[in-house]
Amino acid sequence: MIENALILAAGKGTRMWPLTENNPKPLLPVGGLSIIERQIFELKKVGVKNIFILIGYQMKDISDKLEDGKKYGLNIEYIIQEEQKGTGHAVGQAKDIIEERFYCINGDMIINADNLSKLNHDSNNLAMMVTEVDDCYNFGVVESQNEYLVSIIEKGGKGKGIINAGSYIFDKRIFNAIDNIGKSIRGEYELTDALQAISDKIKIVKHTGFWKDIGSPWDLITANETYMKNMIKNIQGTIEDNVTIKGDLHLGEKSIIKSGTYIEGPVWIGENCTIGPNAYLRTGTVLCGNNKIGASSEVKNSILMEGAKAPHHNYVGDSIIGNNSNLGSGTKIANLRLDKKTINVVHQGKKINSGRRKFGAIIGDNVNTGINTSINAGTILGSNVKIGPNASVSGTYESQSIII
Repeated sequence: MIENALILAAGKGTRMWPLTENNPKPLLPVGGLSIIERQIFELKKVGVKNIFILIGYQMKDISDKLEDGKKYGLNIEYIIQEEQKGTGHAVGQAKDIIEERFYCINGDMIINADNLSKLNHDSNNLAMMVTEVDDCYNFGVVESQNEYLVSIIEKGGKGKGIINAGSYIFDKRIFNAIDNIGKSIRGEYELTDALQAISDKIKIVKHTGFWKDIGSPWDLITANETYMKNMIKNIQGTIEDNVTIKGDLHLGEKSIIKSGTYIEGPVWIGENCTIGPNAYLRTGTVLCGNNKIGASSEVKNSILMEGAKAPHHNYVGDSIIGNNSNLGSGTKIANLRLDKKTINVVHQGKKINSGRRKFGAIIGDNVNTGINTSINAGTILGSNVKIGPNASVSGTYESQSIII
């Protein structure tokens, strides 16, 4: 049994803008829990007792949230990566800290205990998890022979391919390999170079079941949909009379659902939330805490982060609303094109097909919309954007923008 694990959580997660503008990527919510908390619970299931978390960007947020791990039933220690010099450099930070075999996991990966157990099938070898994707363009393609690594080809492939799934089992041999690699063309120390240097020692294990690289904000919606299917019912708050609940509901402490509200689960409501009266929450909705969904507001398959509000006559569909953002009365977010095609977005200067037919908006922290604002499908708003009343909004807006 492997008792140690290393989670790589020091990166800025720039591809997840605007959600990571003020939040570390591993703390983004999926199905009511943060990504990294889900990793912790799965690692615990396979016997891990000590988790070392590599932190850098927004490091205090991570350590404040997870603390020493006792609330999860294990031990958590932190390793600080002062400078980000690549994934190889990141793993190398644990050289003098972890002495035995250990799991190594990218801090933005969705994992489960069954696949972690498969990864640990052979106690004599190092191991790397791989998975098949329909489009390998954004991933390193893995070539293997007789179940051992041969090479990892850089991004840019076409069509289906077997890719690195971001989970490993390592021992001291990986540190020796890292010590002997040079900088890549990008000027970084790459973990893939170290893996190729000892490829004959790397067992290839194929992932089974759901796998998702949360590389773009809308990927969080897809991952959330999957996890919500297995949500466990848990009622701790208050439900007034004349509330209709169909399906499973998680209701956190000090939250209240007011009369006339209709809920189609699974729905996750965190702590200190106020729902209704006469609100409508639909399948896949997650309210992270301190949220308000007011009269005649409807939320469907969306994530509202801490303190976000849709308080009066709002529609929010297939969207993510950042911390402490507020939708003015009558603000609606469209989530479907009239021609029913998949929705394109402009993200970090590139036009990208989201792959989603239903997709509303990604809204950063502290955004405020005026009354009767219409936000079109595929819109992205950076943090601290302000929108005047009766505006129709499409496209991507940088943080601090004012839209009238």
